[in-house]
Formats: sequence, C-alpha cells, structure tokens
Amino acid sequence: MVLSRIASETDASIQSTFASRYVQTSLPRFRIPEQSIPKEAAYQIINDELMLDGNPRLNLASFVTTWMEPECDKLIVASINKNYVDMDEYPVTTELQNRCVNMIAHLFNAPLGESEAAVGVGTVGSSEAIMLAGLAFKRKWQNKRKAEGKPCDKPNIVTGANVQVCWEKFARYFEVELKEVKLSDGYYVMDPHKAVELVDENTICVAAILGSTLNGEFEDVKLLNNLLAEKNKKTGWETPIHVDAASGGFIAPFLYPKLEWDFRLPLVKSINVSGHKYGLVYAGIGWVIWRSKEDLPEELIFHINYLGTDQPTFTLNFSKGSSQVIAQYYQLIRLGFEGYKNVMENCQANAMVLKRGLEATGRFNVVSKDNGVPLVAFSLKDRSRHDEFDVSDWLRRYGWIVPAYTMPPDAQHVIVLRVVIREDFSCTLAERLVGDIKKVLHELDALPPKNGSNVIAMNVVNSWKKFVNDKKTNRVIC
Repeated sequence: MVLSRIASETDASIQSTFASRYVQTSLPRFRIPEQSIPKEAAYQIINDELMLDGNPRLNLASFVTTWMEPECDKLIVASINKNYVDMDEYPVTTELQNRCVNMIAHLFNAPLGESEAAVGVGTVGSSEAIMLAGLAFKRKWQNKRKAEGKPCDKPNIVTGANVQVCWEKFARYFEVELKEVKLSDGYYVMDPHKAVELVDENTICVAAILGSTLNGEFEDVKLLNNLLAEKNKKTGWETPIHVDAASGGFIAPFLYPKLEWDFRLPLVKSINVSGHKYGLVYAGIGWVIWRSKEDLPEELIFHINYLGTDQPTFTLNFSKGSSQVIAQYYQLIRLGFEGYKNVMENCQANAMVLKRGLEATGRFNVVSKDNGVPLVAFSLKDRSRHDEFDVSDWLRRYGWIVPAYTMPPDAQHVIVLRVVIREDFSCTLAERLVGDIKKVLHELDALPPKNGSNVIAMNVVNSWKKFVNDKKTNRVIC
C-alpha cells in the first residue's frame, strides 16, 4: 500500500540545483532513467536528499553503534567487496570470524577444553541469531519427542512480554507458540516464577532477556535456572534456557563479572549477542554461541562445495559482507578487556549524569535500573497538560530523537521515554539533553491544557456538523 501511494504522487521526479550543471532535465523518481548521468551528479543528488535524515549521533532511540575509529572505517571500506560466504576465496576472513566466535564464547564462560573450538556463527544481527537458536531448540525437541513416540506438532517457547519483536517473528514464521509472561506495574521484566509455571512438556526453551529493550533491566537468569532445574527434576523434562543477550552480552562481563547469567549456569544452552550494539560495531553483525556441539543438531548444518571446497553453513541468509566481521575482530583486539570495560564504565557514568539531571527537574519518574544496560527510561509524573509523546515530538525540534512508547500487557498504561547511552554520547551531551528537555517542558507548559484543547476541537467539529446539516435543510445561518 505504501508503494502504491508513493507511485501515484504527481511530483514523480527528482531535481537538484547542484546537479543542474550536469543534468538539464529532472530524473524520474520511481523508474530507472533512460539515460546515464555523470557520477558527480548522481552523488550530489543522493547526498542532497540524505541531508534531511536525522543525525545518527543524536538518535537516542537506537542501541546500534554510530561511531567507530577511522582506522576501522578504513578496514571496512577495504573489505566491503568481499562476500563472507566464500570461505575458500577469503580464508583469512573466515579465520577472523572463528577467532571472534571463540573470544565471545570464552567471554561467556563456555565450558571449552584447552584446545576445543567453540560452536557459534556470525549473523547479520541478533534477529537472525535468535532464529537459528530457536530452530536448534525446536529440532532437538522434535527429535527427542519422536524417539519417545510422542507428538511433536505443538512446540512452544516461554518468555516475557517484554521481548523484542524478533521473538514474535520466530514464533510466527516457524510455527511455535509464544507463551508470554505478562508484566506488572513496577516490574517490567519476566518473572522467573511465573515463567516456570508456564513450562510444559512442549516447551522447547525458556528465553531470558539480558537487557530489556524497554528499560535495560537484566532478567534473573540464575533464579530461572534454579527454578527450572527443580521442575525438570520433578517432571523428567530437560527444558533448556536461551539467553537473549543482544544488548547486555557485551556489558555484563565487563561491569558485572560476578553476575551468573551465561554458560556458568548448566541449563543455558545458547546465547545471542549483537556485535552492532555494545559490541561497538556498525549495524550488520550479530553472534550466536552454543554451549557444545550436542546443542546444535548436525542436520541443520549444510555443506556446500560449489564455491571451491567443502564449506559448512548454518545461516538463514547466504551472501553477506565481510566488513562487519572484520570490524568486530578489530574492536576485540584493539580494545581488549580493559578497553571494553572502560567504555562500558563511561557509558554507565554518563547514564547516571542524565538520570540525576532528570530527577533534579522533579518532573519525572525513572523506571530503568542502575544495574543493566546504560540507558535511562523515564515517565512524566503529571500528564494533565501533556504526555511523553508530546515531549518526544518537541525534542525533535532540537535535533534529538528520543522514543516514547507504551509498555506491553499488563502494564500498557505506563508510557516511557528512553535514552540509550552509547559510546559516542558524552557527559556534555547528557547535560545538554537535560537542558533541552527543560526547555521543552517550559514550552509545553505554556500551551493550553490538553483537555481544554480537546473541548475546543470538539466544539469546532460540532459547529461544522451543524453547518452541514443546516445546508442540507436549506436553512439560512446568520
């Protein structure tokens, strides 16, 4: 529908002042031009339009990395023409990916022997990683059920209502029921007790979130592991845990090394993490790590030889660029444990600056936790004159992109603003944002109350309806 609407626009051409020295006529907007144009003109036309995009550094809605060092940018550009899937042609890139998998597996305390290789794969993001992990759980559960002579047509996953939409996609695309633990007022992550209650013999895994998208909070994976272990012992089931550490996987090891959430817990069989979030790489890289080879069914791995040699592959897509894999390896060896720890501590400190600034206004309740992802989620104490959506909209006038959203069931009455603190968000920017939020509140306070404006709007609508009705009856309106 969107495409049809766009294609029907009357102004279906692109014109550029700067490009006019190269191009004398406008270009069609939705059809390939009949003639070629100079490269300078093509560049200028596109560059002019892209100027209207938001500034990625001021996009505080996104967890995705928006800045890397120039040296890494050079590596990315230099490798942008490499197709990662061609392992025979680019063996060094394949080796770098394998090194990344092993580094991340050790970071997550995988039980590996001295010379044992980790089991994992690079993906285009955590969404693909979750799809792969889910498929592995589903196939293992199906194989076990078939071996026991039991039906295997009704698999389910237990998780919290705060999960990212990729879990809903997996459930719908691969026909798995998603059993969600509803949230409650003041408790915006999955309750492990309620989650274990929902587990039955058809549960292929329980998905825990290390770093909720809604408020950055870490779920209690250790408590979930212990409760689930008790239930497995009583029932004879072997229900495992997957940890969606998309946001928190590159945070917890550096800020909370004693927190047990990873492969130190025996029921955790796989973990995904986004390299393009706090892994500090541009968008397009994720990772999924399995506890052992036994947790990834062999029949899901394909072997191909038409690119040169026998190559095992377990991904949803085939071709993908090598740049992000190389960029991840750069960050891991460039920063090391010390560097990542410094970055995460700085992000956490800047989050505290923002939190204190917001609390000092006396206008907000902070709903995020200090021991999670470095972000600040906050709600207005008083919505009688304006709400969080108004604040979000008006902040765009100052260049800031701060999302406003409602919580999932059963906490949908709670509206939240969220600021994600990334590496490129400095203390100075945090202080500037607080100042601009104060300006926005002052400007909104000067407007008529929402209730009053609604009354005025309703009076206008009623007057118009009266006018239309009077015209229909040929009455004269004075």
